[in-house]
Amino acid sequence: MSSLKGSSFALALVGGALVSCDYQSPAYPVLGYEVGDQACEDGLDNDLDGVVDCDDGDCLMTSTLCGEYVPLIPVFTPETSLALCRDGIDNDDDGQFDCGDRKCQGIQEVCCGREFTNELCNDGRDNDGNGFTDCGDFGCSRGVYVTVCDEDSELTCLDGLDNDGDGDRDCADSGCSRLPFCSETACADLSDNDLDGKADCDDPDCAGVTPCPAAPVLPEDTIASCSDGVDNDGDNFTDCDDFSCSRDAAADVLAFCADRAEATLAKCQDGIDNDGNGFTDCGDFGCTRSDDQAAVAFCNGIAENTLERCFDRKDNDQNGFADCADFSCSRAVDPAIVAECAKILEVDFDKCSDGIDNDGNGFADCADFSCSQAAEVSVRRACQESAAATPAEADAVCANGADDDGDGFVDCADWDCSWNPDVTVCAGARVCE
Repeated sequence: MSSLKGSSFALALVGGALVSCDYQSPAYPVLGYEVGDQACEDGLDNDLDGVVDCDDGDCLMTSTLCGEYVPLIPVFTPETSLALCRDGIDNDDDGQFDCGDRKCQGIQEVCCGREFTNELCNDGRDNDGNGFTDCGDFGCSRGVYVTVCDEDSELTCLDGLDNDGDGDRDCADSGCSRLPFCSETACADLSDNDLDGKADCDDPDCAGVTPCPAAPVLPEDTIASCSDGVDNDGDNFTDCDDFSCSRDAAADVLAFCADRAEATLAKCQDGIDNDGNGFTDCGDFGCTRSDDQAAVAFCNGIAENTLERCFDRKDNDQNGFADCADFSCSRAVDPAIVAECAKILEVDFDKCSDGIDNDGNGFADCADFSCSQAAEVSVRRACQESAAATPAEADAVCANGADDDGDGFVDCADWDCSWNPDVTVCAGARVCE
């Protein structure tokens, strides 16, 4: 065998053909490689996307082994157990089966969600293939034992990431700004900590923080000062949200702000945050309190603020929350609506332990996020098998052979025990690992 060497690669003469000698196997297989029956039953994560065989969406689409099984006789059984969520059957005939069914997704032990630890929620990968990555995934942002999605510590306030998904990163986040290292330290470290292109005293966030001088008070009355994202006059209102731009400025500034204002019928139904204030369409006071009565009428027509609309099982205002799950109902101005919502919302101990889906969202008691992640600590803890005052007590509860939280899973077979960092008896038997 003879070889020919070039400037950037080598060729070898093999069987009368020139082949490259410099080929290097890629570090990772191409996404989508886990296709076909052979790759979908070998027990391997062939495409290294974090899910194996039939748990991988690629297999669901391309393998004859992983699709839905349709029995000759329909079963019409609620999909609410580990067995029913792994049998490949749409038991409740709602068009979704197993991990595609939200009732199954609410059972941690089924392992539909695979982003639920600090490591998995901080690796930059969509581990469960649901289209949401790290803290953008509810499994992370609502994770009981996930801390990297809370932007309130030195770890998460200096990592360059928007951990809590609110649009602000690190020291620019209100959860970080109050911390000492986001003031004096961050304003003198020669770094652009919030990644806004400005470091230390050149960043308006450092104005008045040692060692930076206070920001000069400048008039906010030109197109430049009314579109720079800075509260130039220090009155806590920025750009066109400041009356000095939107009402008291020159004609060209008034026209500029009027063009951006979310206050017309067209802009109140286009799905765009036109004025960049973080609120879109009828979620913006610019629409609901507009001088344009057509815009106000439109918003009033879809507002979830009447008894009828707060109990019609529809997301009338299209903000992602329906009926009493929408603050416009549960915190409505009308006390009658608030009272009715209080009767059904699953947020207290009684409603989170009565076996009833009180709010009609398809999830009962601790399977409902309003219980398992309730604001009331006692309610939240009651939804955990490992609920205990001390780590020692948690270990005891997770080794007592009882289903303490009544969810059908006992001790280390319960996600609450296997993933609670205070529980040591389950460290070697973690569900979904």
